[in-house]
Amino acid sequence: MPILEREAEIREAPPQTSANAFSKGGDARALRNRSWVLLTVILNTVYLYWRIRYTLPLEYGTISIIAGVALLVIEVLGALESLVHYFNMHRIENHPVPDVPPELFPEVDVFIATYAEPEELLYKTVNGCKYMEYPDPAKVHIYLCDDGNRSEIRRLAREMGIRYIGRSENTGAKAGNLNNALARTSAPLIVTLDADMIPQRKFLMHCVPYFVDAELKNKTRSEKDKIRMGFVQTPQSFYNPDLFQFFLYSENRIPNEQDYFYKDIQVSRNRSNSVIYGGSNTVLSRAAIEDIGGFYQGAITEDFATGILLQKKKYTCYAINEVLASGLSPTDLPSLIQQRIRWARGCIQTGRKLHILFTPKLTMGQKANYWASIWYWFGPVKRFIYIMSPILFAVFGFMVIKCTLPEVLIFWLPMYLSSNVTLRMLSQGIRSTKWTNVYETVFFPFLFFPVLAESLGISLKKFQVTRKDGGGRDGVRAALYAVPFALFIGLSVLGIFNCVSMIFRSGSIAPIAVLFWLSVNLFNLIMSLFFVLGRGFLRMNERVEAEVDCLLSIGALRELRCVTKDFSETGIAVRLSVPIDVDDKEEAEILLKTELYTARLKGRAVHIGPIPGGWKCSFFITDYGQSKGEYMQMLYDRVPGLPTTLNKSHSTFDDLRLNLMRRTQAVMYQNRRHARVSLDVSVPSDLGRAVHIDNFDYKYLATDTRNLPSEFSLQLREGLTLMCAFERNLPSGKKLYAVANYDALHNDERAVARLSQWLLWAMKQGTPAAEVTAERPRYAELEDCLLGVGPADREPLDA
Repeated sequence: MPILEREAEIREAPPQTSANAFSKGGDARALRNRSWVLLTVILNTVYLYWRIRYTLPLEYGTISIIAGVALLVIEVLGALESLVHYFNMHRIENHPVPDVPPELFPEVDVFIATYAEPEELLYKTVNGCKYMEYPDPAKVHIYLCDDGNRSEIRRLAREMGIRYIGRSENTGAKAGNLNNALARTSAPLIVTLDADMIPQRKFLMHCVPYFVDAELKNKTRSEKDKIRMGFVQTPQSFYNPDLFQFFLYSENRIPNEQDYFYKDIQVSRNRSNSVIYGGSNTVLSRAAIEDIGGFYQGAITEDFATGILLQKKKYTCYAINEVLASGLSPTDLPSLIQQRIRWARGCIQTGRKLHILFTPKLTMGQKANYWASIWYWFGPVKRFIYIMSPILFAVFGFMVIKCTLPEVLIFWLPMYLSSNVTLRMLSQGIRSTKWTNVYETVFFPFLFFPVLAESLGISLKKFQVTRKDGGGRDGVRAALYAVPFALFIGLSVLGIFNCVSMIFRSGSIAPIAVLFWLSVNLFNLIMSLFFVLGRGFLRMNERVEAEVDCLLSIGALRELRCVTKDFSETGIAVRLSVPIDVDDKEEAEILLKTELYTARLKGRAVHIGPIPGGWKCSFFITDYGQSKGEYMQMLYDRVPGLPTTLNKSHSTFDDLRLNLMRRTQAVMYQNRRHARVSLDVSVPSDLGRAVHIDNFDYKYLATDTRNLPSEFSLQLREGLTLMCAFERNLPSGKKLYAVANYDALHNDERAVARLSQWLLWAMKQGTPAAEVTAERPRYAELEDCLLGVGPADREPLDA
């Protein structure tokens, strides 16, 4: 059975606690982890010996032999791949940021590579670059490297005060673009950024010191012992949910699929100096790049190849796991598939062209790691074999593994359990076998043939830039993507039925191992089907969940203190303790302030409603004023708030239930623009009797009092009258009345104050005294912002 999984199932212990931990055995946890790793290696070795020696179905015909050998080969290669990563975890080398004199920081050229990305996307990246801290800002030179040679991008560069480098031909694609910029600049350090990757303010201050520190140390070292820095790679993080998070309704349940590679696998490769250059969020030495003849143009993954060439020349390359820049993950499935095809073909192509296994210029550790990186992209072939093997037996009757149930329990089960325990202890919650299998299953139908073609030397000459400007669900395309998964689901279900039938017919539970295998594959296939069916995008922009101090001024409210609940490029939602009177026709002034940034904006209310612990009021931004740059920094100068670990409380059943439930729910659109408050209060009227108010939202009220005329007035308190006009009957049997004098009340600051005070009093009716006392501070908050009404003018809330 397919037990030995690939690299994405191994994660080292956190750098701050695990550096040299395995070699020193410094604490109980390190000793425990080392013991489980050793046990897992032994059990895997025993399992593979059994598989090779006893389980090949050599006497069952040609198809059985081919299938059996194919499965065994990928298990053996998978085991070797796992050993590479266990070795990396043996001693983690995570290099802290050196403390170096600020005056030694050299000049830096920042290359933002672009081809066809929209202007607004580039604005955010350039804006982030302009806010990067540096001891001498004049030493930082920002370049828009435009392979599209577009006049609007040239204008953008001019307006933002940075430099523009364009070219009319696209020779060498992105690598050619960077080499063109390399030839026209001179700073000793180079930062490469993709068009969508927005650096944090501290990006340079946390990357450049590694180069300065190396130069300082080299002054006292012999020539052969000098540190020759090649590059420092930081994680490629994303501020929007990736498609796995979004399509599987798991934005708050699973990390970004790429987090494991950049935050963990990369750092573990520091030990062997085999860190992969990711093409973006990287600081490189100009001397090193020039020494290898520039960025490599002979492969469609120029970054992967460039990193190998640097390490062949003995340059030291570091990976750090601190997120210092974030970008936009692909937002539609075709773009994601195209991206992974390019990565797969490019890595296989690079391995072939640079002869990584036979070159004397790489160490054994580097060769092993790069072999593992290339073997990873054969995941579609591995996954196809894993899926088809039990189907061949259960549906078509071909033997793939010759074994008995006791043998499975003796050789496979201990290894399987040990591998899972080891993974749980080492992964720190960022990746699991289950999600690794889902990721691989999603991609295998689309990468299978491109990987085979590239392996045979049929290379991709051109590629499309990954779209990151929107996307959604295309019903026809989704249906086509679903076909292979539906086919394998059908075969797996048939196989499960046959296995159950075998158990009942024979009275033996021997087929239960195949039944388990088929069931695991079925889950992966169903989740993959959910994924390719997609999900519609409802929001224009991604929201950032963050609390930022805010002053809100609208109508009679002046500087109401609150905090944001979330905000995006086009909207802001603030958290309120109490409901407020907001007219959606008015423009609100919104002041946001953090320790680093201040933004003064204008917006119109688009929704207000209750949330746990208070109210939420959402505004659409109508005017950035002079604050667009700082507001964008508030949004993006931060580590994205998406999950960084798996939600442990959700099971496989929860994954299926969540997707089934969410896909069958009707979409609810919230557009209530006034704070509707549920009440239970009776007030005097001009009818000579009290009218019961069931709910109230400043413009309308609902009542269940019978036999009311079409017009009447309510005397809420002295000097505060509501003129009510019948609007319509409600389905609940209540009647809805409009507040006919709303405009007059809303524009009178004293009336607003009195109405708000009355509403707060009305909300307390029927509430236990202890709860009223606890709520008093939040009522006082609203009173304090009602300017123009002095304390002497305010009546007590309980009046």
